Amino acid sequence: MQKWLKYLFVVLLIMAAATLFYKKVYIPKTTYETVSSTRGDLSIEVYGIGNVGAKNIYSITAQTGGKILSILTDEGKWVKKGDLLISIDSVDIPQLLAESKIAVAKAKSEYVASQKEIESLFAQKRLAQITYIRYEKLKKQSFASKAEFDKAKADLDVIDAQIAASKAHITSAKMEIDRAEKGLNALNEKLSRYKIYAPIDGYVIARKAEVAQSVLPSQTILQIVDPKSIWIKTYIDEKISGNVKVGQKATIKLRSEYEKRFVGTVKRIVAQSDAVTQEREVNVAFDSLPIPFYINEQAEVSIASHTYKDVVKVPTHALSYYNEKTGVWVEESGKAHFIALKVLARGHKEVAVSGLKEGETILIESSKNKALKEGSSVH
Repeated sequence: MQKWLKYLFVVLLIMAAATLFYKKVYIPKTTYETVSSTRGDLSIEVYGIGNVGAKNIYSITAQTGGKILSILTDEGKWVKKGDLLISIDSVDIPQLLAESKIAVAKAKSEYVASQKEIESLFAQKRLAQITYIRYEKLKKQSFASKAEFDKAKADLDVIDAQIAASKAHITSAKMEIDRAEKGLNALNEKLSRYKIYAPIDGYVIARKAEVAQSVLPSQTILQIVDPKSIWIKTYIDEKISGNVKVGQKATIKLRSEYEKRFVGTVKRIVAQSDAVTQEREVNVAFDSLPIPFYINEQAEVSIASHTYKDVVKVPTHALSYYNEKTGVWVEESGKAHFIALKVLARGHKEVAVSGLKEGETILIESSKNKALKEGSSVH
């Protein structure tokens, strides 16, 4: 009796172990995740890695040397066209400007005085002419001596000479006014170079000098980018760049916001490839610029270069390789069956295929499961 109980215990133990193996090992190993084939459009995408850049970056430079008195903006700030950005010490220019204004005022005053003087001389000339004509008549009638006549004529000649001299003074005064005003304008222009204004509505991306620092002419103090010209400078292998065209839509992923997707458009394809890397620069602009943005930040770009219409699609990870053929595994009556397929095109996450019906249930191979073979039991 004890012997039979012993055999029964062994049998029950074996059955329990078999059941445990079946449920914990065999079933999980032969149970596969599935996906279904679908029908629709498939976009073929070209990928590239690049950096945030811009077509228009303005270097704000010192137009004249000097010590910086103030910088009224900083990196990461927005500026409006015409905003005062930088003031540089103009040293003695304001004093020279004040003296030049005095010189202009003096020249104009002398010009006015010369005009008044010539007006007085013309009035004197009219009187002298009347006197001369009277003495001329009296001399002919012998009522006036020749000496009196000569004096009247001399007086008229003196006034004519004075008028000529006054005209020369007026001409000289005009020239002095012109000279002084040109000097004043030159000083105003020179003084204006000590104040620097924003050339555009833009975003400050670099500050390369500080207050109290002395700068040289043409030395860069700030850099401002035109936000309308921001784009991604991406580099694409020549082998896959042939289908990229200006105007194609693209998806942009920034390294700092990797979970987000930004929509962009191909704006320019650089005409010259890099002879070393054999890559082509493609510039992709944001349709809606993210704020803030960071120049030189790394970005990934996916350009939709072609679209296949109304094709059967399967996820890329559903493709398998069996007997040197590409295809998918499906389940038929609890058994695995391999269907060889022709891949028409590859997208980012899906491939277009022929040889498969829409809605077909596909087995997904995994390292957690048993390797699939034709006729393998599957769940």
